Amino acid sequence: MKDQLAESIAEARQAAISAGFDPDTPHEVGDEAENTPLSSYAFELRGIEDAPQLRGIEEALERIDGVSARLVYPTATAWVTAPETMDPARITAVIAEFGVQAEMSDSTLRRRAVGRRSAEHPLPRRGTRGMTGRMRRMRKDEQRSLSEKRAAGFMRGDFGRAQTQSDVLFTARDLVTPLRMWVAVLLTLPVLAMSYFTELQFAGWQWVCLALATPVALWCAWPFHRAMAGGVRRGMSALDGASSIAVLASYAWALGALVFTRAGEIGWTSSGQWLPFRRGDGIELFLDVACGVTALLLAGRYNAIRVRSYLLEDMEQRRPDPNREFTVSRRGRTSGTVEEVLPASELNRGDDVVLHPGDIVPVDGSVIGGSCRLRRPLIDAREPLEAKVGSRLYSGDVVESGSVKVRVARTGHATRWAAVHKWVEEASKRENLATILSTRSAGLLIPAAYFIAGADFLVWLLITGDVTKAFSTALAILTVVAPVALAISPALALRLGIESAARNGILLRDGSTFRVLETTDTAVFNRVGTLVKPEMYVETVTAERGEDPDIVLRVAAVLALESDSPMARALVKAARESRDTRSKDETMPTWMELSNEVDSADGEFSGRLTLTFEGADGEERVEVIEASLWRPTDLSQLRGRLSVAATSGGTPVVVRYRGKDRGVITFYDPAKDDAIEAVERLEDMGVETVLITRDTYPVARRFADFLGVSNVLAGVSAADKPGAVRALHAQGATVAMVGDHTMMNVLHVADVGILYASDKSIATRLNKVDDNAEVVLLREDVMAVPQLMVLARRVCRIIDSNMVFAWAYNITAIALAVAGLLPPMGATLLMLGSTLIIEARSAGARRFPL
Repeated sequence: MKDQLAESIAEARQAAISAGFDPDTPHEVGDEAENTPLSSYAFELRGIEDAPQLRGIEEALERIDGVSARLVYPTATAWVTAPETMDPARITAVIAEFGVQAEMSDSTLRRRAVGRRSAEHPLPRRGTRGMTGRMRRMRKDEQRSLSEKRAAGFMRGDFGRAQTQSDVLFTARDLVTPLRMWVAVLLTLPVLAMSYFTELQFAGWQWVCLALATPVALWCAWPFHRAMAGGVRRGMSALDGASSIAVLASYAWALGALVFTRAGEIGWTSSGQWLPFRRGDGIELFLDVACGVTALLLAGRYNAIRVRSYLLEDMEQRRPDPNREFTVSRRGRTSGTVEEVLPASELNRGDDVVLHPGDIVPVDGSVIGGSCRLRRPLIDAREPLEAKVGSRLYSGDVVESGSVKVRVARTGHATRWAAVHKWVEEASKRENLATILSTRSAGLLIPAAYFIAGADFLVWLLITGDVTKAFSTALAILTVVAPVALAISPALALRLGIESAARNGILLRDGSTFRVLETTDTAVFNRVGTLVKPEMYVETVTAERGEDPDIVLRVAAVLALESDSPMARALVKAARESRDTRSKDETMPTWMELSNEVDSADGEFSGRLTLTFEGADGEERVEVIEASLWRPTDLSQLRGRLSVAATSGGTPVVVRYRGKDRGVITFYDPAKDDAIEAVERLEDMGVETVLITRDTYPVARRFADFLGVSNVLAGVSAADKPGAVRALHAQGATVAMVGDHTMMNVLHVADVGILYASDKSIATRLNKVDDNAEVVLLREDVMAVPQLMVLARRVCRIIDSNMVFAWAYNITAIALAVAGLLPPMGATLLMLGSTLIIEARSAGARRFPL
């Protein structure tokens, strides 16, 4: 045995050498680590001296096979990925070599404890022996649901996939399949032909019709029967419950007639007519009703499902695939640029991604190389389709032609696509809740129909003594009632209106916003962020007598240097141009340094300036002054030439130092290209426009006259703007407040808050602004506001007319059925026709105003 074992080992060694692997040569475990499961750790660091120290720690950690590390200085955190078999103490030991103490975070400790407990105490396999049939079905449904969610990416880190939309009408869309519809149609046609044409009624035809009608009435109509049963379990009336009762009743009637009356005799023929008052004196089968109602309902429901386009489903088709691989350029820690192929889920901020025609952009970022043309986006934010260097691309865009290199700014859940998807999903959920209320209201029609049908049957039976006619009129009542048309009258138009707005870059929180916008008579615009472009230019610099305008400008620029506002950028640009055009002067400081700076939301800046002057002999002189940059709101705050300067130009700011106002700088901020047209359109609609601004009244009135704005609220500071909007509301106005992310507290107090979503608000997630704004504009143009109001009025007009039509139809149709003027099949056609009319009218909400 020992000889055989030694011989086998020798043969194995020789086979390994032939395969290119020398068993005698030590090898790294890194080759095995490729297949080893990885674990993620978060360590809290203590004792860090400076940011460069982290680079050495990262390099030391990544020398360990299978380990990747990212250390973040501001949060003093280390994110480490290592093989699952590696002892974390090895990682902390490496970090300790640099004099830094690493402790595992609480979240990592909890995750490891749960994982270890799961491994040591796995859940027992549960059998099904002893379970009831209902419990087995529940277990099976639970496992199927889990499998579907896994397949849909629920267990991955992607944002949620679009789930199947529910009409909230209790008839499952998934059961209304093409197979059911075509089976019903193919089996119904011969039944109708034999029922209405006596020449086709051969011997035993009625039994053939029963055989054909059985799968139609029981299997094809199962979605409606299931909906009715579900309504009964919930104590509610399913909207298709009356149709289900009509199908079952007519089928049961036919079965009873064939078994217990002469209608089952071979050679029996029917009247061959479909109008109730033309039927013969004898028995009728009504199998045409059982089959016809089912086939027509299935065809109508399936067509409605097929032609409807759900935004969430369309977004899912355009969703970036997290497993799609892209060529990525990364700046290495020890070398230059490194190119590698990575899936979209592993892209990080700062990576450079190469995109080619047909690619769906997986990230938000800026183009740094190449050019391309984009396909028309699903969410049209009115952005240019031609992209070049400096252009912004967003996740979900599709490259139609050309190739570009994009520098990643946001990935995954932080992208605009994910934020919009989340917003639309939440709006859809709210709309479903509102639809449930309208569905319950429409469902009250069903018990009424049951009562009327029962009473009608008894009355007709007592008056005529003809059970066939009595049953025919009762069936007509059950089939003519249209609760679905009543339920979708508001719901469908609202949903289509919300999706139409979303496709055009306008996100609404829910359908009730349309109602408020319909009655809105006042639109308040904050000047900055809505009516003007995000750019400013220094217009004039007016210094007090004896003051140097260049010093005034430079002091203002230093105070605003740390701000990223358009005003600050304009000041810095103008100061640099002034410095470059003026020669060296003893009266001008050669250096300015700011300390103890304070800035406010109103654009006011203050701080301590250290000014360094250099004399002709080269000797330096240092002077420290307190300076501020503030915006006047009242004409009485300034005097003399500074007062004239603050009222005769654009937006003014006052420069103050050494305890005195030294100059006024005015700015020009151009209005958006469509601002005048948009304001004019609002005024034509009867919506009064108001400009609210911190600027003095003459400046604000001049700008408002340029745009055509009716009223001006001038000299209002940021803290007072909510009160100003409340005052308008107290005077009886229904106010829509339009502003950017700096106006959140003002948007909250208006009847409708309309937010212009900048990159900042996207970065903080749109769902965080949900409590303050009812509408989010992804677009930058002003025309979006009047277009939204036109759409709101159209949607509300469609809803109101739909409700009038639905109620008028149901009352009239039931009255005709009670009078015996409607046959059951004709009643079914009328019911479906009313639903189609409502759907066709609601489709007008899809049309977005131009």
